[in-house]
Amino acid sequence: MSSQAAPKGNQDDYKLKDTKPELGERWPHGGQRGGSGWIYSERATSTYDLVEQMFYLYVRVVKAKDLPPNPVTSNLDPYVEVKVGNYKGKTRHFEKKTSPEWKQVFAFSKEKIQSSVVEVFVRDKDMVARDDYIGKVVFDMHEVPTRVPPDSPLAPQWYRLENLRGETRSRGEIMLAVWMGTQADEAFPEAWHSDSASVKGEGVYNIRSKVYVNPKLWYLRVNVIEAQDVEPQDKSQPPQVFVKGQVGQQVLKTKLCPTKTPNPTWNEDLVFVAAEPFEEKLVLTVENKASPGKDEVVAKIALPLNKFEIRLDHRAVHSHWYNLERFGFGVLEGDKRNEAKFSSRIHLRVCLEGAYHVLDESTMYISDTRPTARQLWKQPIGILEVGILSAQGLQSMKTNNGKGSTDAYCVAKYGQKWVRTRTITESFNPKWNEQYTWEVYDPCTVITFGVFDNCHLGGGGQTQGSGAKIDSRIGKVRIRLSTLEMDRIYTNSYPLLVLKPSGLKKMGELQLAIRFTCLSMAHIIYLYGHPLLPKMHYLHPFTVNQLDSLRYQAMNIVAVRLGRAEPPLRKEVVEYMLDVDSHIWSMRRSKANFFRIVSLFSGAISMSRWLGEVQQWKNPVTTILVHVLFFILICYPELILPTMFLYMFLIGIWNFRFRPRHPPHMDTKLSWAEAAHPDELDEEFDTFPTSKAQDVIRMRYDRLRSVAGRIQTVVGDIATQGERFHALLSWRDPRATSLFVIFCLIAAVALYVTPFKVVASVAGIFWLRHPRFRSKLPSVHSNFFKRLPSRADSML
Repeated sequence: MSSQAAPKGNQDDYKLKDTKPELGERWPHGGQRGGSGWIYSERATSTYDLVEQMFYLYVRVVKAKDLPPNPVTSNLDPYVEVKVGNYKGKTRHFEKKTSPEWKQVFAFSKEKIQSSVVEVFVRDKDMVARDDYIGKVVFDMHEVPTRVPPDSPLAPQWYRLENLRGETRSRGEIMLAVWMGTQADEAFPEAWHSDSASVKGEGVYNIRSKVYVNPKLWYLRVNVIEAQDVEPQDKSQPPQVFVKGQVGQQVLKTKLCPTKTPNPTWNEDLVFVAAEPFEEKLVLTVENKASPGKDEVVAKIALPLNKFEIRLDHRAVHSHWYNLERFGFGVLEGDKRNEAKFSSRIHLRVCLEGAYHVLDESTMYISDTRPTARQLWKQPIGILEVGILSAQGLQSMKTNNGKGSTDAYCVAKYGQKWVRTRTITESFNPKWNEQYTWEVYDPCTVITFGVFDNCHLGGGGQTQGSGAKIDSRIGKVRIRLSTLEMDRIYTNSYPLLVLKPSGLKKMGELQLAIRFTCLSMAHIIYLYGHPLLPKMHYLHPFTVNQLDSLRYQAMNIVAVRLGRAEPPLRKEVVEYMLDVDSHIWSMRRSKANFFRIVSLFSGAISMSRWLGEVQQWKNPVTTILVHVLFFILICYPELILPTMFLYMFLIGIWNFRFRPRHPPHMDTKLSWAEAAHPDELDEEFDTFPTSKAQDVIRMRYDRLRSVAGRIQTVVGDIATQGERFHALLSWRDPRATSLFVIFCLIAAVALYVTPFKVVASVAGIFWLRHPRFRSKLPSVHSNFFKRLPSRADSML
């Protein structure tokens, strides 16, 4: 299945490779599921048809009864040890219990089993001496039945314990079930695995495969309108106040009221990110600018978020007056009577925005575009199935007992759902063979895969500033769904590339199987003419600075919430998957974006060179044909537009033969990663703000990086627009190119039969139409263009 790694220095080592894995279910007595083998089924596919089948011996230890107590102590602390060859798995022990219940499953990889028997021992835990032997049950491997999901689980049975000589004991029975199955078995995710037999204690919880769900994120819009009867501590002069709002770690302030008055007016919006369940409150404090360097708190109020109205469109919500708690003597003295008689008030319009999509990832690699409110969701248009097969040739990430090792796991993120495979310990070629499914609501979205080394199982590993261990990055893969053909299984090996201060390094390869299944082709075509984000983003847009700030807050919330799961999806993993540092200045990335733009003009340069050759009569036949075409178009100008569209139609049809057959992957040349100067890499991996010595240099350097980072983004956006033009006819997105090619044909025919004057008049009148007839939403062709893929997906 695996492709051999190319020698060092070979550029092909950084490229995508085809693999031919044995996908689907194959059963012990030959044949394939759905074929003519040991088992026959009408289903052509199965739940696990995108992964290689892996067989496991499962032992379910349920409970025991009537166990004989220790004749010396008259107590019993029983536990079970399951032994298959050199592999041993143990249950927890119970103190002073003759009828314990364990309900635990052990899974032993069949390809590593070198024994013909399965031995189940019951032992008595002894804290001082050697554990006492109580009894055992032995199974012959050849007699173990095979379970085929979706059959019901195998029923456990009572077995009498045997002594060391194999004789049945008079007392003591254990309930067990032993069967041969695959990773499709329901017992697989929670089982103890022989692949990770060396992991002990709390580490066991960190190695299992898990599915995580993003917290439900809302934009909280607080419109601070005005306040009444604001009393400063110094009553000799009227206050000049502002309002500070806080939700969790987010703090925003209104502008200072320009006049000194006890009844200030602001009418200003503060927008926060909030996550369900709402644990924080909205805390508003009214503060007085007592002196240039001093702000004094005058009054405050704390409001629970679940009391606010949910807005599903652009209509205004109701405003309310809230009584403020006085800050100072009245509260401290407990003078509640005076407080009841008189209170400052604040006028607010607060709502939870349900019609926006809360951006927690870069818009370049967005994986979900649905609004927050579930009632505004449309039906899914497809199913994305992913088989995370294996990794090959991983590098040593840490040192355990004097030798290098890697405990790798893979994380995939699409939409609201994150998945994490189980950790395969001490392997440079881990095989996960786990399959996951996502609903797709928009094809112009990106799924992200990241491979990490688990540093929380003991042994060495990287540490961050606080000394805490962090899971090391091994590499990342991004795949845009619109670049995939429908119902085709892609089996490829993707290079795992990481840029380090020492330069570019290939960490291994990730082997995936991917299938994008269409549920509604009509719905997909309909989506290509509609905005990518919900319409509220266009009717009431946020500013660029607001979006940056809100995205940063949303990423922080997602990282914190997923870090509180059990086992946690750690902060460094979430931040790497969400590209938290993509806005930081980098000379390398700026160069890469510049050369992306330069490459776009190569076509225009080739065209001008060809025109120069025509002008110089280098090829007389070509020059004469150009003269003929020129005079035809001069005599019949109405043929100019149909000829252009027909030409683009023919180019599109011609390019169909050369359409890309693989998903895009990280491109080292495009990213300018191989030619980066060591000093540039030192700058890229420098802290922000910089850790350089002198204060003046630091200030200027940071300012330069901040400005240059914005220029880098603009240059990247320009490159993206140009690459989308190129994508119209390149078949990078098969559906978009199909639609454009068909449109070109229809336009060519329509413009051919319609007088040019009519076309020009209609186009001019349409372009000059009154604003009343214009929609605030982007036009169909604009939406179509923005959905086209660009080479930004392949940027490191």
